Amino acid sequence: MLKNTQNRAQLVLALAALALSPLLAAKEAPILPEPEAVSEHAHAWVGPYGGPDTENQGFRMNLGYVVGEDAVAVIDSGHTPEMAKEMLEHIRATTDKPVRYVINTNSQPHRFMGNDVFREAGADILAAPEAVDRMQGNASMFAMQLENALDRPEGSTEHPEPPNVMVEDREELDLGGVTLGVRHVGSAHTHGSLIAVVEPDNVVFAGDVLYGGRLLAILSDGSMEGWLEAYELLQDEYADAKFIPGHGEPGALSTFDHPTHDYLRALWDHMIEAADMGTDMQSAIGAFDASPWQDLADFDDLAPRNANIAYQEAESALF
Repeated sequence: MLKNTQNRAQLVLALAALALSPLLAAKEAPILPEPEAVSEHAHAWVGPYGGPDTENQGFRMNLGYVVGEDAVAVIDSGHTPEMAKEMLEHIRATTDKPVRYVINTNSQPHRFMGNDVFREAGADILAAPEAVDRMQGNASMFAMQLENALDRPEGSTEHPEPPNVMVEDREELDLGGVTLGVRHVGSAHTHGSLIAVVEPDNVVFAGDVLYGGRLLAILSDGSMEGWLEAYELLQDEYADAKFIPGHGEPGALSTFDHPTHDYLRALWDHMIEAADMGTDMQSAIGAFDASPWQDLADFDDLAPRNANIAYQEAESALF
């Protein structure tokens, strides 16, 4: 009888361990892939498409870092402290140089929620003033969105301290033999968008000024007109550079003409004309031909919302 009881207990424990093992494996699974070497000094984690969820653990965008002879600069700090810690582990596996800077290219949570990990490692955090205002003003909403997307307990998310270096125009960061130019390019995907130029490599981290492979997301916090102006600035001043977009594979600027510039230009021109003629929103949205971009990832989720926000922005611009 005792032997049967022991056997049953062992069976229960074995079944419990079997049921738990996938959960443990998922918990221990790395969030980030190995970073890619984009140039001699620039490296990037290229994310998948789609929104943040428990499977991707919030990794669905591009992140990066730049290594000089004396120091490292990080481009965006990730969606969670756990992601930022993995970034730091990858960096330390490739260089012993200290991380002295983090550049938040915009105010979306996946660009700055890992800031405190790098701050504690001794880094200064750079962002545009407009971005910092939104980071702080929407702290509770951003925390709730992250918790909902990643299925985390309510109230479990700590909002990072605000960035301590404001970039209103340009900053030059000396990493030792490598100059990283940080430039404010205005309101694009969000207000207060920054790019980072790795000057000796002719590489530009463009953040969400550029999208490749997936449909871009228009936000009420951004500006379509400003976004087009930022794209034209890239054409005018960095046309021959290699670009790392906020989403998608690195490439020449022409790679992003169709998914970024042409889509914004077509949608903006259409909505400005519709609003100027007094066309109602639903008619204007229905009349826009988005089919040239229907093969981009996330099209079905984003196209209707983009058109709605575009009409509202056009109407506001006119009146």
